Amino acid sequence: MEKILIVGHGSPKKTANNIQHVAGLLHNLIHPECDDNCVSVAYLQFAQPDILQGIAECVQKGAKKVIVHPYFLSNGMHVSSDIPEIIKDAEKKYPDVEFVYTEPLGVHDKMAQVVLERIHAASGLRPEEIETRSFEIISDETDLSNISDEKLPVVQRVIHATADFEFKNSIAFHPDAVKAAIAAIKAGKDILTDVEMVRTGINKRLLGKWGGKVLCSLQAAGEKTENPGNKTRSEIGIEAALQSKNNIGIIAIGNAPTALLKTIEILTSDSYSADGFPVVIGVPVGFVKALESKVLLSEQRFPFITNISRKGGTPVAVAMVNALLKMADERG
Repeated sequence: MEKILIVGHGSPKKTANNIQHVAGLLHNLIHPECDDNCVSVAYLQFAQPDILQGIAECVQKGAKKVIVHPYFLSNGMHVSSDIPEIIKDAEKKYPDVEFVYTEPLGVHDKMAQVVLERIHAASGLRPEEIETRSFEIISDETDLSNISDEKLPVVQRVIHATADFEFKNSIAFHPDAVKAAIAAIKAGKDILTDVEMVRTGINKRLLGKWGGKVLCSLQAAGEKTENPGNKTRSEIGIEAALQSKNNIGIIAIGNAPTALLKTIEILTSDSYSADGFPVVIGVPVGFVKALESKVLLSEQRFPFITNISRKGGTPVAVAMVNALLKMADERG
């Protein structure tokens, strides 16, 4: 068993002894599904545990190999002399344990990127500059080269909204989805949402440029007094909106799997008679019917954008719609 011990200098100021956050980030990076404490911290002075205590805890938890990383910027006396001496003492105490001592943080190109981020943060960047820099960071930290130019803005904006790189692998597009969505926006079509939060987040200025409006299906549900079959309000609203509105070009569902299932049912029924299909952005989040509804959406012949996972929600639906609105605006 292998354990990693991150060693900081330590400070009399307790709030400065916070490298456990770094340990947590590292643990999630290398062992995302692990519940064990594989990465722990220790301090050279002023704070607990000290290095020998940290090593002892690793050994007590069954470690046969302990990797010690000095969380220091340079190779000074602490890094080159003090910590190695402590490790020598540990080697004598635990002769059956292998110890690996790494280089400190030192000089690295990513350190320069961190400094640049701190400079930008202190400079008070404008919102558009923050967004541009965020997209640059996304490109630096993950490979999006296998995503087509047509789909890339949607994937980037979802990652930007969620800080979750897993979406680059889970978002699924119908071949005509992006083209059809942009055409609907430019044609002044309306956007129907399942909940008010999605409606609120959509950029109405960009949509209004083409004459479209954002509608919430719950408003339509409020007009319906009958509820056969104990349908959810989202189901009732989607059904009512699609029956009464003929200018819907995009349906954005970020919350209710039942609304997505009802949408699919209506659009695939023999009685559906609107002129063309709306683009369905279906990304409900949750554990009950969310994944199943998105898998079903991914099998449809009408244009859709979804993600094949339990993740999703309002931020994802809003990000997808706003990415399409921005694309329509840029293409004029």
